Amino acid sequence: MVKIVSFKALKYPALLFAVLLVNCKASRSAIVDEYIFVQKDTLQTTKWQVVWEDHFDKPQIDTTKWTKIPPNKADWGNYMSDNANCYSFLNGKLHLKGIVNPDTIADSRPFLTGGIYSKGKFAFQYGKIEIRAKLESAKGAWPAIWLLAEQKKYGKYPRNGEIDIMEHLNFDDMVYQTVHSYYTLELKQKEHPLYYKTAKVNSEEFNTYGLEWYPDKLVFTVNGKATHTYPKLEGVDPTQWPFDQPFYILIDQQLGGSWVGDVKPEDLPVHMIIDWVKIYQ
Repeated sequence: MVKIVSFKALKYPALLFAVLLVNCKASRSAIVDEYIFVQKDTLQTTKWQVVWEDHFDKPQIDTTKWTKIPPNKADWGNYMSDNANCYSFLNGKLHLKGIVNPDTIADSRPFLTGGIYSKGKFAFQYGKIEIRAKLESAKGAWPAIWLLAEQKKYGKYPRNGEIDIMEHLNFDDMVYQTVHSYYTLELKQKEHPLYYKTAKVNSEEFNTYGLEWYPDKLVFTVNGKATHTYPKLEGVDPTQWPFDQPFYILIDQQLGGSWVGDVKPEDLPVHMIIDWVKIYQ
């Protein structure tokens, strides 16, 4: 397991060098800027070690790991909010909620949604992520677990790519697992390789949604079983593989949008229930 070192607390360069040397020899990862875990790109293994996790066993969000996602102009972000009514903890689990807005005078939006991300607090490059979650259903519900680039190595979206580990729509008995990039969105290369697949789930139960991320492929999983593989290709436009940089985690109970359709207020509130998040390298 990687030991997190607070570089700011180290006063002596020699001591800093010694700590770095020990950690590099003992671990599979390098820690950049104190919070970015970069796995060695030569590592291909199934003997994973947990390097970061959250079991949501406290009565509030751990703000050293997560930030509530603010609203934005994207379809998925129309109703994101830090309103306390969108977040609760019960039996060691985090509930992210989509609700009818109880106060449209203070906030004119008809709905509010809860979500968290690790932007600026934790990011990783290569390794494995697993999230155990239960997804409630509603018309217009769109819960998602996904990754975005922390440092934007290649410029503006979509050049840095997006990895959607899980998206669920309405009352579906399946989830979508998708890769987006300039290659898929702008160059329309969606079949070489296939950019998404669906996986059957019982959304009334807890499932573990995951991704194994290697330097040459992305392997999506559900309950530990591989469901979709997106490989790095040779001889194609280089925008096909922007996945050689650190990404951060987003977990959110979205509502509405052009893909999922209109929201039915009578179906709300709807909960996305998170048991735990684990990152391995």
